[in-house]
Amino acid sequence: MNEIQNFSRQLLDNVEQVIIGKRDILELLMVSILCEGHVLLEDVPGTGKTMLARALAAGLNVDFKRLQCTPDLLPNDVTGVSIYDPKQQMFTFIPGPVFTNILLADEINRATPRTQSALLEAMGERQVTVDGVTRPLERPFLVIASQNPVEYEGTFPLPEAQLDRFFMKLNLGYLDEEQESQMLKNLGGAHPIESLGAVVDGRRLPMLAQQVWQIHVDDTVRGYIVALVFGTRRHPDLILGASPRGSHALYRASQAYAALQGRDYVLPDDVKRLTIPILAHRCLLHPESALRGAGIRDVMTGIIQETPLTIGEL
Repeated sequence: MNEIQNFSRQLLDNVEQVIIGKRDILELLMVSILCEGHVLLEDVPGTGKTMLARALAAGLNVDFKRLQCTPDLLPNDVTGVSIYDPKQQMFTFIPGPVFTNILLADEINRATPRTQSALLEAMGERQVTVDGVTRPLERPFLVIASQNPVEYEGTFPLPEAQLDRFFMKLNLGYLDEEQESQMLKNLGGAHPIESLGAVVDGRRLPMLAQQVWQIHVDDTVRGYIVALVFGTRRHPDLILGASPRGSHALYRASQAYAALQGRDYVLPDDVKRLTIPILAHRCLLHPESALRGAGIRDVMTGIIQETPLTIGEL
Protein backbone atom coordinates (compact mmCIF):
# COMPACT_ATOMS: atom_id res chain seq x y z
CA MET A 1 0.00 0.00 0.00
CA ASN A 2 3.04 2.26 0.20
CA GLU A 3 2.82 2.94 -3.52
CA ILE A 4 -0.75 4.24 -3.22
CA GLN A 5 0.14 6.29 -0.13
CA ASN A 6 3.19 7.88 -1.76
CA PHE A 7 1.30 8.65 -4.96
CA SER A 8 -1.57 10.23 -3.03
CA ARG A 9 0.60 12.20 -0.63
CA GLN A 10 2.65 13.74 -3.43
CA LEU A 11 -0.45 14.73 -5.37
CA LEU A 12 -2.35 16.15 -2.39
CA ASP A 13 0.66 18.08 -1.09
CA ASN A 14 0.96 19.64 -4.53
CA VAL A 15 -2.74 20.56 -4.72
CA GLU A 16 -2.59 22.10 -1.23
CA GLN A 17 -0.35 24.82 -2.63
CA VAL A 18 -3.53 26.13 -4.26
CA ILE A 19 -6.39 24.69 -2.16
CA ILE A 20 -5.68 25.59 1.47
CA GLY A 21 -7.15 24.02 4.58
CA LYS A 22 -9.21 21.30 2.88
CA ARG A 23 -7.08 18.21 3.41
CA ASP A 24 -10.04 16.10 4.54
CA ILE A 25 -11.99 16.97 1.38
CA LEU A 26 -8.92 16.40 -0.78
CA GLU A 27 -8.50 12.92 0.72
CA LEU A 28 -12.09 12.08 -0.20
CA LEU A 29 -11.43 13.36 -3.70
CA MET A 30 -8.32 11.18 -3.83
CA VAL A 31 -10.49 8.18 -2.94
CA SER A 32 -12.67 8.92 -5.95
CA ILE A 33 -9.64 9.33 -8.21
CA LEU A 34 -8.18 5.99 -7.08
CA CYS A 35 -11.52 4.38 -7.94
CA GLU A 36 -11.65 6.22 -11.29
CA GLY A 37 -14.93 7.73 -10.16
CA HIS A 38 -16.57 10.99 -11.18
CA VAL A 39 -17.08 13.81 -8.68
CA LEU A 40 -19.78 16.45 -8.28
CA LEU A 41 -18.59 19.59 -6.49
CA GLU A 42 -21.53 21.59 -5.17
CA ASP A 43 -20.77 24.90 -3.52
CA VAL A 44 -21.25 28.66 -3.75
CA PRO A 45 -19.15 30.64 -6.25
CA GLY A 46 -15.56 31.44 -5.39
CA THR A 47 -14.76 28.46 -3.16
CA GLY A 48 -12.16 26.99 -5.54
CA LYS A 49 -14.06 24.30 -7.45
CA THR A 50 -12.54 25.15 -10.83
CA MET A 51 -9.10 25.76 -9.34
CA LEU A 52 -9.21 22.35 -7.68
CA ALA A 53 -9.86 20.60 -10.98
CA ARG A 54 -7.04 22.51 -12.67
CA ALA A 55 -4.62 21.75 -9.84
CA LEU A 56 -5.42 18.03 -10.00
CA ALA A 57 -4.83 17.88 -13.74
CA ALA A 58 -1.55 19.76 -13.38
CA GLY A 59 -0.29 17.47 -10.63
CA LEU A 60 -1.31 14.32 -12.50
CA ASN A 61 0.23 15.56 -15.77
CA VAL A 62 -2.78 14.46 -17.83
CA ASP A 63 -4.93 16.11 -20.49
CA PHE A 64 -7.46 18.56 -19.09
CA LYS A 65 -10.39 20.25 -20.78
CA ARG A 66 -13.01 22.62 -19.44
CA LEU A 67 -16.60 22.61 -20.64
CA GLN A 68 -18.53 25.73 -19.69
CA CYS A 69 -22.14 24.56 -19.53
CA THR A 70 -24.80 26.97 -20.78
CA PRO A 71 -28.44 26.52 -21.90
CA ASP A 72 -27.44 26.75 -25.58
CA LEU A 73 -24.78 24.02 -25.31
CA LEU A 74 -25.61 21.11 -27.64
CA PRO A 75 -24.82 17.39 -27.19
CA ASN A 76 -22.40 17.51 -30.13
CA ASP A 77 -20.53 20.29 -28.33
CA VAL A 78 -19.72 17.67 -25.70
CA THR A 79 -19.16 14.47 -27.65
CA GLY A 80 -17.97 15.75 -31.03
CA VAL A 81 -19.36 15.90 -34.55
CA SER A 82 -18.77 14.35 -37.97
CA ILE A 83 -18.03 16.90 -40.70
CA TYR A 84 -18.06 16.12 -44.41
CA ASP A 85 -14.73 16.69 -46.15
CA PRO A 86 -15.46 17.38 -49.86
CA LYS A 87 -11.82 16.81 -50.85
CA GLN A 88 -11.68 13.30 -49.44
CA GLN A 89 -15.41 12.76 -50.03
CA MET A 90 -15.89 11.31 -46.56
CA PHE A 91 -16.97 12.35 -43.09
CA THR A 92 -14.27 13.24 -40.57
CA PHE A 93 -14.96 13.00 -36.86
CA ILE A 94 -13.96 16.03 -34.79
CA PRO A 95 -13.67 14.89 -31.14
CA GLY A 96 -15.44 16.95 -28.50
CA PRO A 97 -14.00 17.97 -25.12
CA VAL A 98 -15.13 14.67 -23.56
CA PHE A 99 -12.11 13.07 -25.24
CA THR A 100 -9.65 13.93 -22.48
CA ASN A 101 -8.42 12.56 -19.15
CA ILE A 102 -10.02 15.08 -16.80
CA LEU A 103 -13.10 16.96 -17.95
CA LEU A 104 -14.35 19.88 -15.90
CA ALA A 105 -18.07 20.35 -16.57
CA ASP A 106 -18.44 23.80 -15.04
CA GLU A 107 -21.95 24.67 -13.81
CA ILE A 108 -23.31 21.44 -15.22
CA ASN A 109 -26.86 22.24 -14.11
CA ARG A 110 -26.99 25.15 -16.59
CA ALA A 111 -26.91 22.69 -19.50
CA THR A 112 -30.24 21.35 -20.79
CA PRO A 113 -31.26 17.78 -19.90
CA ARG A 114 -30.56 16.72 -23.50
CA THR A 115 -26.97 17.97 -23.23
CA GLN A 116 -26.51 16.57 -19.74
CA SER A 117 -27.53 13.16 -21.06
CA ALA A 118 -24.69 13.32 -23.58
CA LEU A 119 -22.35 12.62 -20.66
CA LEU A 120 -24.23 9.56 -19.41
CA GLU A 121 -22.59 7.00 -21.70
CA ALA A 122 -19.15 8.53 -21.23
CA MET A 123 -19.43 8.51 -17.44
CA GLY A 124 -20.98 5.06 -17.18
CA GLU A 125 -19.10 3.12 -19.86
CA ARG A 126 -16.07 5.25 -20.79
CA GLN A 127 -17.14 5.41 -24.40
CA VAL A 128 -18.98 7.77 -26.74
CA THR A 129 -21.35 6.85 -29.57
CA VAL A 130 -21.76 9.43 -32.34
CA ASP A 131 -23.52 8.71 -35.65
CA GLY A 132 -23.69 5.02 -34.80
CA VAL A 133 -19.96 4.68 -34.19
CA THR A 134 -18.76 3.88 -30.67
CA ARG A 135 -15.38 5.29 -29.67
CA PRO A 136 -13.61 4.33 -26.41
CA LEU A 137 -12.28 7.01 -24.08
CA GLU A 138 -8.69 6.92 -22.91
CA ARG A 139 -8.03 5.97 -19.29
CA PRO A 140 -7.93 7.59 -16.88
CA PHE A 141 -11.19 9.40 -17.63
CA LEU A 142 -12.66 11.51 -14.84
CA VAL A 143 -15.49 14.01 -14.91
CA ILE A 144 -15.37 16.72 -12.27
CA ALA A 145 -18.63 18.69 -12.43
CA SER A 146 -19.51 21.80 -10.46
CA GLN A 147 -22.81 23.42 -9.63
CA ASN A 148 -24.06 26.34 -7.56
CA PRO A 149 -26.65 25.27 -4.93
CA VAL A 150 -28.09 28.74 -4.28
CA GLU A 151 -28.83 30.05 -7.77
CA TYR A 152 -31.64 28.25 -9.60
CA GLU A 153 -32.67 30.73 -12.30
CA GLY A 154 -31.82 29.32 -15.72
CA THR A 155 -30.75 25.94 -14.34
CA PHE A 156 -31.87 22.36 -14.96
CA PRO A 157 -31.61 20.07 -11.91
CA LEU A 158 -29.61 16.93 -12.57
CA PRO A 159 -31.86 13.87 -13.03
CA GLU A 160 -31.44 10.92 -10.68
CA ALA A 161 -29.84 8.81 -13.43
CA GLN A 162 -27.15 11.46 -13.87
CA LEU A 163 -26.57 11.92 -10.13
CA ASP A 164 -26.20 8.17 -9.68
CA ARG A 165 -23.25 8.16 -12.06
CA PHE A 166 -21.31 10.53 -9.85
CA PHE A 167 -19.17 8.43 -7.55
CA MET A 168 -19.07 11.12 -4.90
CA LYS A 169 -20.56 14.53 -4.11
CA LEU A 170 -18.40 16.98 -2.16
CA ASN A 171 -18.71 20.47 -0.71
CA LEU A 172 -15.57 22.57 -0.25
CA GLY A 173 -17.07 25.24 2.03
CA TYR A 174 -15.56 28.51 3.15
CA LEU A 175 -12.13 28.89 4.75
CA ASP A 176 -11.73 29.96 8.35
CA GLU A 177 -10.14 33.35 9.12
CA GLU A 178 -6.59 32.02 9.44
CA GLN A 179 -6.85 30.00 6.24
CA GLU A 180 -8.29 32.92 4.29
CA SER A 181 -5.49 35.16 5.53
CA GLN A 182 -2.96 32.57 4.32
CA MET A 183 -4.74 32.43 0.96
CA LEU A 184 -4.41 36.20 0.54
CA LYS A 185 -0.72 35.96 1.41
CA ASN A 186 -0.18 33.27 -1.20
CA LEU A 187 -1.94 35.39 -3.81
CA GLY A 188 0.29 38.40 -3.16
CA GLY A 189 2.25 37.76 -6.35
CA ALA A 190 1.59 35.38 -9.24
CA HIS A 191 -1.17 32.85 -8.68
CA PRO A 192 0.27 29.52 -7.39
CA ILE A 193 -1.62 27.59 -10.09
CA GLU A 194 0.66 29.13 -12.72
CA SER A 195 3.74 27.47 -11.26
CA LEU A 196 2.10 24.20 -10.26
CA GLY A 197 3.92 21.34 -11.94
CA ALA A 198 3.45 17.61 -12.41
CA VAL A 199 4.44 15.51 -9.40
CA VAL A 200 3.02 12.08 -10.33
CA ASP A 201 2.20 10.17 -13.49
CA GLY A 202 -1.56 10.10 -13.90
CA ARG A 203 -1.28 7.26 -16.41
CA ARG A 204 -0.57 4.98 -13.45
CA LEU A 205 -4.09 5.46 -12.05
CA PRO A 206 -5.62 2.37 -13.77
CA MET A 207 -2.80 0.25 -12.29
CA LEU A 208 -3.32 1.74 -8.81
CA ALA A 209 -7.06 1.14 -9.16
CA GLN A 210 -6.30 -2.55 -9.62
CA GLN A 211 -4.27 -2.52 -6.39
CA VAL A 212 -7.24 -1.04 -4.53
CA TRP A 213 -9.23 -4.18 -5.39
CA GLN A 214 -6.74 -6.20 -3.31
CA ILE A 215 -7.79 -4.50 -0.05
CA HIS A 216 -9.54 -7.06 2.15
CA VAL A 217 -13.19 -6.49 3.08
CA ASP A 218 -14.44 -8.78 5.85
CA ASP A 219 -17.88 -10.35 5.53
CA THR A 220 -19.03 -8.33 8.54
CA VAL A 221 -17.98 -5.06 6.91
CA ARG A 222 -19.57 -6.09 3.63
CA GLY A 223 -22.79 -6.84 5.48
CA TYR A 224 -22.57 -3.44 7.17
CA ILE A 225 -22.34 -1.72 3.76
CA VAL A 226 -25.41 -3.60 2.52
CA ALA A 227 -27.30 -2.75 5.73
CA LEU A 228 -26.58 0.96 5.30
CA VAL A 229 -27.77 0.91 1.69
CA PHE A 230 -30.94 -0.96 2.58
CA GLY A 231 -31.45 1.51 5.41
CA THR A 232 -31.81 4.27 2.81
CA ARG A 233 -34.38 2.21 0.89
CA ARG A 234 -36.51 1.59 3.98
CA HIS A 235 -36.34 5.00 5.62
CA PRO A 236 -39.75 6.75 5.74
CA ASP A 237 -38.23 10.18 4.96
CA LEU A 238 -36.77 8.95 1.64
CA ILE A 239 -38.81 8.20 -1.46
CA LEU A 240 -35.70 6.94 -3.27
CA GLY A 241 -32.87 5.05 -1.61
CA ALA A 242 -29.36 4.31 -2.84
CA SER A 243 -29.01 2.07 -5.90
CA PRO A 244 -26.88 -1.09 -6.27
CA ARG A 245 -24.40 1.20 -8.03
CA GLY A 246 -24.26 3.12 -4.76
CA SER A 247 -23.49 0.03 -2.69
CA HIS A 248 -20.71 -0.92 -5.10
CA ALA A 249 -19.31 2.61 -4.91
CA LEU A 250 -19.32 2.53 -1.09
CA TYR A 251 -17.58 -0.86 -1.11
CA ARG A 252 -14.93 0.34 -3.57
CA ALA A 253 -14.43 3.68 -1.83
CA SER A 254 -13.91 1.95 1.52
CA GLN A 255 -11.09 -0.09 -0.01
CA ALA A 256 -9.43 3.03 -1.43
CA TYR A 257 -9.78 4.93 1.85
CA ALA A 258 -8.17 2.05 3.74
CA ALA A 259 -5.28 2.05 1.25
CA LEU A 260 -4.80 5.79 1.83
CA GLN A 261 -4.42 5.05 5.54
CA GLY A 262 -1.78 2.42 4.81
CA ARG A 263 -3.98 -0.57 5.66
CA ASP A 264 -4.74 -3.67 3.60
CA TYR A 265 -8.15 -4.14 5.24
CA VAL A 266 -11.30 -2.05 5.65
CA LEU A 267 -12.67 -0.92 9.01
CA PRO A 268 -16.32 -0.07 9.76
CA ASP A 269 -15.18 3.49 10.51
CA ASP A 270 -13.96 3.76 6.91
CA VAL A 271 -17.47 2.93 5.74
CA LYS A 272 -19.04 5.45 8.13
CA ARG A 273 -16.70 8.21 6.93
CA LEU A 274 -17.70 7.64 3.31
CA THR A 275 -21.42 6.92 3.60
CA ILE A 276 -22.69 10.49 3.23
CA PRO A 277 -20.36 11.59 0.36
CA ILE A 278 -21.10 8.36 -1.52
CA LEU A 279 -24.80 7.76 -0.85
CA ALA A 280 -26.54 11.05 0.07
CA HIS A 281 -26.77 12.44 -3.48
CA ARG A 282 -28.26 9.14 -4.69
CA CYS A 283 -31.23 9.44 -2.31
CA LEU A 284 -34.35 11.58 -2.70
CA LEU A 285 -35.99 13.24 0.27
CA HIS A 286 -39.76 12.97 0.66
CA PRO A 287 -41.38 16.41 0.02
CA GLU A 288 -43.37 16.21 3.26
CA SER A 289 -40.19 15.50 5.21
CA ALA A 290 -38.50 18.48 3.58
CA LEU A 291 -41.43 20.69 4.65
CA ARG A 292 -40.93 19.48 8.23
CA GLY A 293 -37.33 20.72 8.01
CA ALA A 294 -35.60 17.36 7.53
CA GLY A 295 -32.38 17.43 5.54
CA ILE A 296 -30.80 14.64 3.53
CA ARG A 297 -27.57 14.78 5.56
CA ASP A 298 -29.52 14.59 8.82
CA VAL A 299 -31.41 11.56 7.54
CA MET A 300 -28.18 9.87 6.45
CA THR A 301 -26.55 10.60 9.82
CA GLY A 302 -29.53 8.98 11.53
CA ILE A 303 -29.25 5.90 9.33
CA ILE A 304 -25.56 5.57 10.22
CA GLN A 305 -26.34 5.86 13.93
CA GLU A 306 -29.22 3.37 13.79
CA THR A 307 -27.56 0.69 11.65
CA PRO A 308 -25.89 -1.97 13.80
CA LEU A 309 -22.66 -3.72 12.93
CA THR A 310 -23.73 -7.37 12.92
CA ILE A 311 -21.06 -10.01 13.35
CA GLY A 312 -21.25 -12.92 10.94
CA GLU A 313 -21.65 -13.68 7.30
CA LEU A 314 -24.55 -12.52 5.15
